[in-house]
Amino acid sequence: MQIGKIERILLMIGLGFLAVWTAARFHQIIGSRAAIARFETEASGLGNRVSTFPDPDLDSPVDLSLWSPGRITAYKDSLAKKSDVPLAILRIPKIHLEVPVFDDTDDLTLNRGVGRILGTAHVGKPGNLGIAGHRDGFFRGLQNILPDDRIEIVRPQSVVDTYAVREIRIVTPEDIEVLKPTPERTLTLVTCFPFYFVGHAPKRYIVTAVLASSTDQSDFSDDKVGISKGKNRTN
Repeated sequence: MQIGKIERILLMIGLGFLAVWTAARFHQIIGSRAAIARFETEASGLGNRVSTFPDPDLDSPVDLSLWSPGRITAYKDSLAKKSDVPLAILRIPKIHLEVPVFDDTDDLTLNRGVGRILGTAHVGKPGNLGIAGHRDGFFRGLQNILPDDRIEIVRPQSVVDTYAVREIRIVTPEDIEVLKPTPERTLTLVTCFPFYFVGHAPKRYIVTAVLASSTDQSDFSDDKVGISKGKNRTN
């Protein structure tokens, strides 16, 4: 009788140890998987990514959610290195884009914002204004642009030139005809294509837009901008 009671006590103790071991093993597996997941996240760069980031030249934070990790790092680094005043602000409401426009398309400039392509028209002047940007940074959202979408160039003194998208096409890097001078006020956005491509993308994604209206009508004649005195009209 006494032996049976001892056996039951030993059995209960054994079951208790088994339960403790099982729980410890379970937490070990869960913890290991969590550590692996965290490692993979950090290794991919996602652990350091944030969805938005404040920009000193813009009214709203920059949305980094679609950017590549490398481009995010380059952008943040450029904030401390490039301090010249932007020529203008480029806005595309449909894709929630607001980005400073600088003069030139060197690496530092395109890490910091987008750049006027040298040799094309100047901001606010007649002709074809070419602006370049990185496909894995500010210009990632261009893949969602459609004809008739609105693009705004905000100049000093809060002058707003509004363009309407006329055409979207994919060309080779050698096709510089897209940047040739035009008689009407034109805006040409250029980025690399495909948008998600490992290495140097082989083609260029071109968005061509024409001036539809401007809040400053004093500098241009009807023939140059397609705006009649006293009211705006779409080309």
